[in-house]
Amino acid sequence: MRIGVVGGAGWLGGAIVDSLLRVGVVSAGDVTLSHRREPPDRFPGAFWTSDSQVLADRSDVIILSVRPQDWPSVAFDARGKLAISVMAGIGLDAIAEHHKTNRVVRSLPNAAAEVGRAYTPWMGSAGVTEDDKDTVRRIFGACGVEDEVIRESHIDYMSGLSGPGPAFPSLLAAAMMQGAMRHGLSRDVARRAVNSVLIGTGCLLQHRDQDPIDVVDTFVNYRRLTAAAIEKMRAGGFDAAVADGLETAFQISVSWGETT
Repeated sequence: MRIGVVGGAGWLGGAIVDSLLRVGVVSAGDVTLSHRREPPDRFPGAFWTSDSQVLADRSDVIILSVRPQDWPSVAFDARGKLAISVMAGIGLDAIAEHHKTNRVVRSLPNAAAEVGRAYTPWMGSAGVTEDDKDTVRRIFGACGVEDEVIRESHIDYMSGLSGPGPAFPSLLAAAMMQGAMRHGLSRDVARRAVNSVLIGTGCLLQHRDQDPIDVVDTFVNYRRLTAAAIEKMRAGGFDAAVADGLETAFQISVSWGETT
């Protein structure tokens, strides 16, 4: 399998390639990456180019990893090839028309691809074959966990839910840190305590494959200090604020697709 990454010099494109090489999905000699300025000094053995059509001609699978606002200027003919977008907001039909292929996948890996812990929802156009889907699973399985979804609106919603990766857990962690420091704990102690809570929670949820809603309910039903804290947060609008924030991100993702 020959893979091309348009935007391979960028953070996300590079993280995907790192994962593919680390797991052994491809070798460096089968990877072509594009750059806008000077080619980076990374991925020895891979082929770098500033010409997107050269990249497409050298590849069986083309990953589009550019900013949505930059995508309209990215021109190449991908006829007969599988095109995988990791861009928020750009629809399947638009990608298919622009790059002249009916084999298109929309996906949304997040920042944790860098450490092989990304969550990637994806869906394919009608022209995507079962072999194509297996290829998508191999690529994003190398980056972490992947799920096929059934509607494009699901991808747009995930742009806000899973796409930001560490942003929202970090927002909670920052609030917890600030509370700890207001009580006199040093910044380093507060940071280690909060980071350990988040990392331990993630590992525990993964190990048990547990539903977070069930975990919260268990603590609420236990009726101790944690339950009191949860109820206070909810009374202050915690759940509604999270839902409103995710809805805002969803609407922005949809609007990006409408303006490109």
